[in-house]
Amino acid sequence: MKIAVIGRGGREHALAWKLAQSAGTGNVYCLPGNGGTPNNRPVAEHDYPAIRAFCAAEGVELVVVGPEAPLAGGIVDALGGGRFRIFGPSHAAARLEASKTWAKQFMLRHGIATAVGAFFSSPRAASPHVRAQPGGMVVKYSGLAAGKGVFICSTPGAALDALKKIEARHGADAPVVVEELLEGPEVSVMGLTDGRTIQLLPPSRDHKRLLDGDRGPNTGGMGAYTPVPDVDAATMAEIHRTIIAPTLAGLAKDGIEYRGFLYFGLMLTAAGPKLLEYNARLGDPETEVLLPALDGDLLAPILACFDGTLEKHPLAARPGAVLDVVLAAGGYPGDIRKGDPITGIEQADALVFHTGTAIQNGQLVTSGGRVLNVVAHGADLESARRKVYAACGKIHFEGMQYRTDIGQGRASA
Repeated sequence: MKIAVIGRGGREHALAWKLAQSAGTGNVYCLPGNGGTPNNRPVAEHDYPAIRAFCAAEGVELVVVGPEAPLAGGIVDALGGGRFRIFGPSHAAARLEASKTWAKQFMLRHGIATAVGAFFSSPRAASPHVRAQPGGMVVKYSGLAAGKGVFICSTPGAALDALKKIEARHGADAPVVVEELLEGPEVSVMGLTDGRTIQLLPPSRDHKRLLDGDRGPNTGGMGAYTPVPDVDAATMAEIHRTIIAPTLAGLAKDGIEYRGFLYFGLMLTAAGPKLLEYNARLGDPETEVLLPALDGDLLAPILACFDGTLEKHPLAARPGAVLDVVLAAGGYPGDIRKGDPITGIEQADALVFHTGTAIQNGQLVTSGGRVLNVVAHGADLESARRKVYAACGKIHFEGMQYRTDIGQGRASA
């Protein structure tokens, strides 16, 4: 079977790497891919006619969509019904991620455990509500923002500053959600679903802040690990009962067909697990630890989502732990350096998934904010940590920055 993976990041590199291991897999193409992915083709994620033409010419039978933007843009609706299967939620289903307003209303409508929220048509419309709050809150831009649209604000003044940033980045009419500020460690739970059954990958945790000690600005993610020591079977059962099961029931009740990966961003509060957000795809950098941790095949459960047999394909994790450290470009998450040569990957005794790389004049160079994911498996988290950081020491590019405490402590918002 020939497969095309849509996207250009570390998540897509990990998907291509894992799918290539499945029995019966032929070529795995990356559209457009990056400097480290195999079988790249210069086809943009949003160029649906070009994707269709490529898949027809090459005999591609399965398309797996990685990033959120084409899903929100309706790629599954545009390309579905053809000669190949396309794995991902429809435009309507992808609203779970594409509109935080719609998603929060969905959560509240279906009794899903989540924070209290208020909805506003613009940052200025939200200002009176923000000023009236006695303490901290969370301010969210309602649309897609590459993981940088959420502001954790300890005071109303900080929340007003967040509204100004949203207006500057997304316009005066940018819709906004303001939520109560929850406290506790975060955890990511994701899996594959056909809309009726869901098969879960092991829980994982990412570190969103730029600097050690969970300090500095929010980023798309500076590292991740699995398993999560403070998430036991009882906690997972509660998450399933109060969040996952009501989500699937709500989609069915609303007549929304969902086929694809589904991500639950959670906080473990003193009052129990609460849902912070959905993603209509796998998380990044969590994917880069979850797929190496997966014991077995990924292709079979994906195909089962089309055949109605997903319940026969439970997912299992390898013994031990997997940890990922993101190597980021100088200036990230602001104005970043690009075009810096990358050396030392061949000497690194670890998996290296490329996120922001390109080939220029035969040389691997930086081309994005998050550049590489350095990943290792170990008997436990500490063993995996030692392997990853030893490998990070072998890699170099000008301005390289990374956290030195991934897997230590418990990441929170």
